[in-house]
Amino acid sequence: MTADHPSIADGSELGASETAGSKTGGAQNRPTTGEGGALDRTGFAWAVFEWARNPYYILIVIYVFAPYFARDIIGANLIASGTLDHLDPQTARETANAQGQATIASVTKWAGLIGALTAPFLGAALDRGGRLKPVLGIALGSIVICSALLWFAVPGDGGLPIWAIMGLLITAYVSYTYSEVTHNAMLSVAGAPRKLSMISGLGLGLGNLAATLIFIAIVLLFVLPSIMAWPFADVQFGLDVASFEHVRIAGPICAVWLAAFSIPFFLNANDPGVKGASWPRAVKDGARGVVKTVREAAKYPELSKFLVARMLYADGMAALLALSAVYVALFLGWGFLEMLCYAIFGSAFAFLGGLFGGWLDNKVGVKRALIIEIIGMVIAFSAQLSITRDDMFFGLITNSAAWDGLVFQTWSDLAYLSLISVVAITVTASISSSRAMLVTLAPPGRSGEFFGLYAIAGTITVWMGPLLVEQFTLWFNDQRIGMASISLLFALGFAVLLFVRMPADRAAPISG
Repeated sequence: MTADHPSIADGSELGASETAGSKTGGAQNRPTTGEGGALDRTGFAWAVFEWARNPYYILIVIYVFAPYFARDIIGANLIASGTLDHLDPQTARETANAQGQATIASVTKWAGLIGALTAPFLGAALDRGGRLKPVLGIALGSIVICSALLWFAVPGDGGLPIWAIMGLLITAYVSYTYSEVTHNAMLSVAGAPRKLSMISGLGLGLGNLAATLIFIAIVLLFVLPSIMAWPFADVQFGLDVASFEHVRIAGPICAVWLAAFSIPFFLNANDPGVKGASWPRAVKDGARGVVKTVREAAKYPELSKFLVARMLYADGMAALLALSAVYVALFLGWGFLEMLCYAIFGSAFAFLGGLFGGWLDNKVGVKRALIIEIIGMVIAFSAQLSITRDDMFFGLITNSAAWDGLVFQTWSDLAYLSLISVVAITVTASISSSRAMLVTLAPPGRSGEFFGLYAIAGTITVWMGPLLVEQFTLWFNDQRIGMASISLLFALGFAVLLFVRMPADRAAPISG
């Protein structure tokens, strides 16, 4: 969802002459600050990158492809195989749904493990090597190819085998992690220090806005014409809904979107890398740097505590992001149109969350903002888990019909939908605030290296959190218990965060 020099929160400035990394030939300084704000050329170019890239995560990892893969490929294939014929229909469906959720959890688990073991070394090399844009181009090319190939993910024997689909998802997820580390390493030069929080928030907001527009297009071009012949008499572009082409098209759409809208970033964004620097030497020195950074963690106790806290709460948050749509599609039985409406609603509020995070950082300080965001997220998540097809809020209210429209026909559906607004705002805002807190606590000139360690605290999520969900789901054959298991990670992360002390000159909000 993935996905972030002195303080962003109070506007303290970095030393422009700070150096970082290896040198080729004479001394070469790497810039550690930029100029301008979120709407200036370089700041907006950094932010617009998330407009290009984030729809992949939102459509493929969260809302569209993952639920389709879990229910219509994994679950449907399991039922069609006859393995569950000895069970009654309801139990067979619950077992198939649990297996689908566990498979998606397994994909994110392995992708996260690979990212966690490699991303810190990439981040350290980025601080010492040449231009970062070519590295980013390689990662994006991998995402584009994998995303386009998801078109061939067809139920049954007519398309790619399940292992190949899982391989594409893992490869793209790891590439997404690498692109995030590289992009984050360029944040410090995207604008003036006091403007970085708004630049970061704008990027998250634009990414969710882009996904919202794509969701609306899918509904209008493919889904509604197939259901009610509106606003077009037929599904556009000749797609066959019966073959799930309206779902599988999300992969090629994200591929084209990413390739096209990355161009403004590559043309206008600042690149802190040193032209001509040796990448082999950067990798070697970077590996040493990571080992040294870990060994010297005691020199940065507050940063170390924050990274541990983030490792834990981001474990829960990433599992929530990656598996929530799979959970609701299977547990509440929502169809594709309902999932798209859910995605539009969630993405629209996530757009506001990106802006809200930057605003809240400046109003109350980055740590207080993060605490508020995590509390709001956990309360909303707990309320969501209390909702079933039969009742709401752990049995206090019996579910009943609300209306006879196309979607969200019961009060349970509407209650769950309303709660996504709180989850979307707080999750997106917490991502922005977490980036800001890392920049606040990290030493100048080493943003890539510490964002690499920050990536461990985030990408370890993608195996620890999903591992809990996978195992608890399979052990109890119950999706809700599987999802509830990640609450422990939120609680532990929050507890550690409370003990992080902010530097006295950086803890206060920005006035005025």
